[in-house]
Amino acid sequence: MRSVGGTVLALGTVSLVTDISAEMVTAILPLYLVVGLQFSPAAYGVIDGLYTGATVLLRLVGGYVGDRVNRHKTVAGLGYGLSAFAKLGLLAAGASGPLIGLAVTVDRAGKGLRTAPRDALITLATPHDRLGRAFGVHRTMDATGAFLGPIVTLGVLALGNGAFGPVFVTSFCVALLAVLILVMFVPDAGGPRPRPAEVSWRAVAGLGRGRLLPAACLLGLVTIGDGFVYLVLQRRVDLGIGWFPLLAVGTSLVYLLLAAPLGRLADRVGRLWVFVGGNATLAAVYLLLYGPLGGWPLVVTVLALYGTFYAATDGVLMALAGSVFPPELRATGMALVQSGQALSYSVSSVLFGLAWQAWGAGAACLVAAVAALLALPLTVFLLTKESRSLSAREHVSS
Repeated sequence: MRSVGGTVLALGTVSLVTDISAEMVTAILPLYLVVGLQFSPAAYGVIDGLYTGATVLLRLVGGYVGDRVNRHKTVAGLGYGLSAFAKLGLLAAGASGPLIGLAVTVDRAGKGLRTAPRDALITLATPHDRLGRAFGVHRTMDATGAFLGPIVTLGVLALGNGAFGPVFVTSFCVALLAVLILVMFVPDAGGPRPRPAEVSWRAVAGLGRGRLLPAACLLGLVTIGDGFVYLVLQRRVDLGIGWFPLLAVGTSLVYLLLAAPLGRLADRVGRLWVFVGGNATLAAVYLLLYGPLGGWPLVVTVLALYGTFYAATDGVLMALAGSVFPPELRATGMALVQSGQALSYSVSSVLFGLAWQAWGAGAACLVAAVAALLALPLTVFLLTKESRSLSAREHVSS
């Protein structure tokens, strides 16, 4: 970890603490809505779509403003603070679907505002040939928080006699701690302020001409939400409600174990192939949820593959983006990719919820698996072209 620098480690600590807070809520939200409040799968699909779709606009705003004023840390801090206060909104929403949707939207808007400036800080503080390693270390720390969050939730639920209110309050307090760590220990990128022409909307529009954005959107369109994966798995094996939060723990454990090694592998053998391989494991997850395997073998296999999917794609995609976009538009370009993927993901969640309600969970998973497999060859084509274009530009510049 020493080779990635202090900025990456400090941001990793912020993400670790933030993810404890976020996963405390995420681990129980599907159960809270579908079982506790009796929301239909379609209604949950809409809220799950909002959970990611709400980030689209503010991802772009966060990335653009961070580049424009060259204050990535400040913009990221605003996003972290917004997400923290959204936890209290979930507490105040009660059983109201619209108010829950509003609180979720605010929470995800905060995530959208902070993500691109944070990832830009990582790329600006890391040499090009170590980007995979840097994002691997950061995502490992992030996944450690995701691993601990559901465990903290179980403890709070036990102490609070199963009430959800104390979970939201504790999540809020932990999120505020992350904001404090960011303010005290993360340096801003600094450096000379870019010229306005370099961060104009015309320059931003030019970022979308590459092939990384359509590839990210395509894969987002065939990716369903974590909540759906865990709900299908819970119903397939008739898992007790008390075990449900531990499904996220299993995924996060595999993620944190593999993120750094797969990041180093991506730097050595090529980020494209690690990224595509990760998406192939996602298709395998959907096939397993449809297939005949059951019991604990199904649980263990699905969680292992699902964690591998995240470890091989999340940070590696941002390492790819860090190689493609220029420094003065780094946060904006990364936000553009993240926004496109988030918008596609929100559509996917709504469609999967409708498919589940119309055809059943098994058939919906089969359709998702077929779509994911069909998307892989086109993704390879798009990203191979992008990699060749990048290599040609680097050769000319050298």
